[in-house]
Amino acid sequence: MTRKHVENKIPIYKLKTTDEVMKYYDEWGVANKYDQDMVDWKYSGPKETVEVFKKYAENKDIKIYDAGCGTGLVGAELKKFGYNYYDGADLSQKLLDLVPKDLYQKLLKVDLNKPIEIQDNTYDAVMCVGTFTFGHVKPHALDEFVRITKDKGLICFTINEGIYEEYGFNKKIKELSDKKFWNMKEFFKSDYIASKDVNAWLGLAEVIK
Repeated sequence: MTRKHVENKIPIYKLKTTDEVMKYYDEWGVANKYDQDMVDWKYSGPKETVEVFKKYAENKDIKIYDAGCGTGLVGAELKKFGYNYYDGADLSQKLLDLVPKDLYQKLLKVDLNKPIEIQDNTYDAVMCVGTFTFGHVKPHALDEFVRITKDKGLICFTINEGIYEEYGFNKKIKELSDKKFWNMKEFFKSDYIASKDVNAWLGLAEVIK
């Protein structure tokens, strides 16, 4: 799938800078339009990712970091499957304001393209769904996810197929595997947003320290 082909399907993929992305999401969140669009587009990323995650995360009391949580779609899926502790982080305060009350233990406004202000080995797992896409978070964020995750913890993520090679995610994933920073357990192509014919790679890795 070419970059132009993907951008024609969802306008946000045309954005280039962090400020442009934040402004777009802030406006998208007005009157819950973001959530309604996700329903209309049959966005399956959160549900499918959590279904993969739960196969490896049997302990429901682990501490999870939801990177790029938006309005809490991943958090809602984690809640359905009985997970008890998860923090959410997102660039858009307007989307964070739309997260259902008491869904997350903490909500943080964070630019994931910058170092995450969290101590090493804080979380048992990181979820990152819908955030690795055009104009959004770059591959170096995976290094930060490894850093804040405990030994044998899990990192579960999606990567829009249109940026997988263009942004260098293929090289970063290989690097982390070659240096034995993680062990990839799952990696396959997901329908992601079926109604728009937008696919993503879905991966789950176990951290090695």
